[in-house]
Amino acid sequence: MPTLMKAVTFHEHGGPEKLIYEEVPLPQVGPDEVLVRVKACALNHLDIWIRQGIPNYSISLPHISGCDVSGVIDTVGTAYSGSLTPGQRVFVMPGISCGNCDDCLIGKENRCSQFQILGAQRNGGYAKYVAVPAVNVLPMPENLTFEQAAAFPLVTLTAWHMVKSLANVQPGESVLVMGAGSGVGSMAIQMVNLLGARALSTVGTEDKKGKANLLGAEDVINHSTENVADRVAALTNDRGVDVVIEHIGQAVWNSCLNSLSRGGRMVTCGATSGGAHQFDARYLYSRQLTIMGSYMGTRDELLEATRLIEAGTLRPILDTTFPLHEARVAQERMLERKNFGKIVLLPDPGEE
Repeated sequence: MPTLMKAVTFHEHGGPEKLIYEEVPLPQVGPDEVLVRVKACALNHLDIWIRQGIPNYSISLPHISGCDVSGVIDTVGTAYSGSLTPGQRVFVMPGISCGNCDDCLIGKENRCSQFQILGAQRNGGYAKYVAVPAVNVLPMPENLTFEQAAAFPLVTLTAWHMVKSLANVQPGESVLVMGAGSGVGSMAIQMVNLLGARALSTVGTEDKKGKANLLGAEDVINHSTENVADRVAALTNDRGVDVVIEHIGQAVWNSCLNSLSRGGRMVTCGATSGGAHQFDARYLYSRQLTIMGSYMGTRDELLEATRLIEAGTLRPILDTTFPLHEARVAQERMLERKNFGKIVLLPDPGEE
């Protein structure tokens, strides 16, 4: 077994130019861990935030990003006694918890005080190999490619937790999903339809409208040229939507609130445009609105969503693939919001 591997790292925070393709030590596999040979790793906005640097969020440098991994088991730890075996095709649940606290014991792992995300607080999948807790390694659905298996875990889990568990979307309701071209958005639209509700969505360019329609968005609003709240009002006979699924933050916050009907509820899981939200609290209580914060989801939710993926009821949306050494180009594509669906890194030729 070699002692070095290829990976994309950054040694200091900053722009995409900080990403370096280099040789690094092979991860050490703990007794309860599994070493996975990475066959695909999907990008997430978290990769960009971590690389740029988040105040009060410290990581060890140099760092390897990458939350969503699919691959083949290379080695299992000495204390592992489960059914996973070398050579098995697997994907990784990106949320890592302690497994022993009160929240973990009742199946609320995403509330664990020690909760981590692969590729954030610990090295991730922009590499030839990644070491992860064995409990986070799950058999890949047989009908998926490695690219598809890497494209769905984080965004599907996040969207399912938002749409189903928190918002509890009901048949006949109307739901505004912000950012149809994002991973969370593309999954949330499908879930809204699955639950029998009406999906409205937003995009930033005209060429993405048709793609959003194909996903199941009944009406699509171009937020670059249209006032979102005004268009929602027109599309709902001035009633507003029952639910907003939001992950963009500051730039759309008030538009989202203004799009809600009386008694409406909004679920938010991110702030890609900034987190300094300002709004009139009187509007919040006079219209009896509910705002819920969402952070990843639980293992049971991921298993439930994976069954829907395996059945073809939900499908991962792929945008583009890049070889690992082009991680910088891949991140720049995401930063420029050119993607519709997931961008995925693949092993470089000769490193498969």
